[in-house]
Amino acid sequence: MANVLEGLASWIHQVFVLQFDGWVLLGFVAQFFFTMRFVVQWVASEKAKRSVVPIAFWFFSLFGGGLLLIYAIQRKDPVFIAGQAMGMFIYIRNLWLIANERRAAAMTKVD
Repeated sequence: MANVLEGLASWIHQVFVLQFDGWVLLGFVAQFFFTMRFVVQWVASEKAKRSVVPIAFWFFSLFGGGLLLIYAIQRKDPVFIAGQAMGMFIYIRNLWLIANERRAAAMTKVD
């Protein structure tokens, strides 16, 4: 059991301490923003007492996903790059749809 714990401690040190640099810091910051989208969505849903996806969700998705994409490109991780790149299209499209909906609602109010 001591060998397992020693091996785990060595692995944690290798992964979280020895590899730490500016890119890893960027990755953690990006992951924080990406995670905040779920917090924002959860708080909005609790407040409304129903499932809600606020616009802030899409902005956190875009910002966090964009930073994670930069991180993935720097790390040359094809799976991570493909996943984050696809997400970027979805986040931008949702923000575009929201902007169009708001524009149409504003024009309806003017008429």
